[in-house]
Parts: sequence; C-alpha cells; structure tokens
Amino acid sequence: MSDSTRPLEIPIGIDQIRDAADRLRGLAHRTPVLSCSALDQRVGASVFLKCENFQRIGAFKFRGAMNALLQLTEDERHKGVVTHSSGNHAQALALAAKLAGVPACVVMPHTAPSIKRQATKGHGARVVSCEPTVESREATVAQLMEEHGYTLVHPYDDWSVIAGAGTAALELIEDAGPLDVVIAPVGGGGLMAGTCLATAGTSPRTRLVGAEPARADDAKRSLEQGAIQPSHNPRTVADGLRTSLGRRPFAVLSRHLERIVTAEESEILQAMRFIWERVNIIIEPSCAVPVAALLAGRVPEIQGTRAGVILTGGNVDLDPMFQSLSERWLEKGR
Repeated sequence: MSDSTRPLEIPIGIDQIRDAADRLRGLAHRTPVLSCSALDQRVGASVFLKCENFQRIGAFKFRGAMNALLQLTEDERHKGVVTHSSGNHAQALALAAKLAGVPACVVMPHTAPSIKRQATKGHGARVVSCEPTVESREATVAQLMEEHGYTLVHPYDDWSVIAGAGTAALELIEDAGPLDVVIAPVGGGGLMAGTCLATAGTSPRTRLVGAEPARADDAKRSLEQGAIQPSHNPRTVADGLRTSLGRRPFAVLSRHLERIVTAEESEILQAMRFIWERVNIIIEPSCAVPVAALLAGRVPEIQGTRAGVILTGGNVDLDPMFQSLSERWLEKGR
C-alpha cells in the first residue's frame, strides 16, 4: 500500500483543540454567534451563525495559521515560512507571521481576488504568483523551500492548522449550547476537519454536515468513492472552495462526517444576498454555501432542530460592485 492510499492515524482531538484555544487567547477574536428570525422561518430550524467574518483578517484562517506559527522551533522561526493560498490563508499567515516576527512568503494563483493579494502584501509577506492549479502551487512552494529553507504552513493539510480551525466550532458550541447539527463549507477540508474533531469531542451526538459548490464537489465524490478525487480548477464563485481535499482532512471527514450537500451557483449568490440583507453582515461566496444548502432544503432532517453554521469569512472584492454602481448612477445623472 502506498503512502498516498494508506489510512492516516489522527493524532489530534479535543485536547489539542483546547490547547490551541489557550494559545490563541488574546490573539484571535472570540467571534459572535448571531441568529436571524427570517432565516429560522425559511429553514424551519433555530440557526446559530458563528461569524468568523469578524475574525482577524476577516476569516477563520487566522486561527490555524497563528496556532501553527506559535509552535515553530527557533530555527524554523529564523528561516521563515511559506504557504500557498488563493487569499484568506495568505492573509492569515501574513498577519500571524508579522505578529510573531517571522518572515513569510505566500504563493498565490494569479486569479486570486485583488483585495486578498493586496491585504497579504500589506501585512508584509512576500507574494509569488503561480498558475491556478494545485500542481503549480505545490511546485512553486517546493522550489522556494529548497532555495530558502522555509517551513511549509499548509492552508489545510496540517494538524496544527486543523486544530486551530477547530477552535471556531468549540466556541460555537460553548456559546450556542447543545446543537443537533453543525454545518460548515468544505474546500481543502481543514475547517471541516477541525469542526468534526471539536464537535465529536464536546457534543458527540451532534450531526456533522459539509457543504460544497456543485461545481466543486470533489470532497463529496472523495467520500463516496473512498479515495481523494482531485479538483481541477473548477469554475465557481466560491473561490475559497476550489482546492482539492487534503489527505489529513480526508482521514477525519471519512470517520466523522455524516454527508456533504451541494449548492448551485445561483443559490450561493442568493444566500449571500440573503445574509447581507437580513442579517446585515458581509459574507463572501464561500461561506454562503452552507446557508445556500439550508435555504434549498438540502440538509436532511433539519426541521425543528438547533443548527450551527460556521460563516467562514467576509473578504469580498467590492471593486466590481462599486464600479457598476458608479457607472449606473453617473449615467442616470447625465
């Protein structure tokens, strides 16, 4: 059996997630849990929204990046870290590295939203462009590690990152109380893996459901087929969920996840607008996916339950929207 197909042991659990929570205290925000009566009525359940769009850098990714950097050796801190990311993990690692005094280099696909690229540079990280494929990301990172001796802080396929991400679900359950189901989006799977481990360790009867864009359903197919199915740069508005499922998250999801549900592109945009208008907070397309699945009735046995949803981030490139508004009103004013 090859290394890529051999089942992985899972070396972390609720104890490591609680350790991560202790490390992050005073560094990561304890984000609010909100509810919305309009959403409850549409879904037929009491829905609790864990608002990681209010986290530092506007996304849950800061939790995992900071937890990983806090566990580096002195030699690793001196040489610096590298990662690849389409945006939120890039910003998270850049800020975490700035706070920890560690040099950081981030490989970003040239298709990454400009707002995320600018924010990453703004925190002091070096940004290196690559093609929007897993192969290009990994090859570029490998070359940089060889040249500079960087330590890789993977955006999702890293146990320290997974443990850090799991602190969001830990807080959700502590603040919302007992939940019947917890739903989170699945891209590379780090958040969902951490959510599974945190929930299983504190509320083992709670069901765990992942959500993906229908156009980027590699995690769903991976669980159905029992092996990781690669994602080949799918075309979805949920840019944070275009990556392939990682091997470590796959091991966790295979053991703990009840199912993965999907949402169509139009449903994702409608859910994003719903949250903007009815909850009055900004979320990005990737974190609208579980809300979209709920609104579309794709989460089974949801009626009358207490459901937790992790809203993963709020980093939206607003330039196109404001450009459209400007053009519209300038044209009307003529």
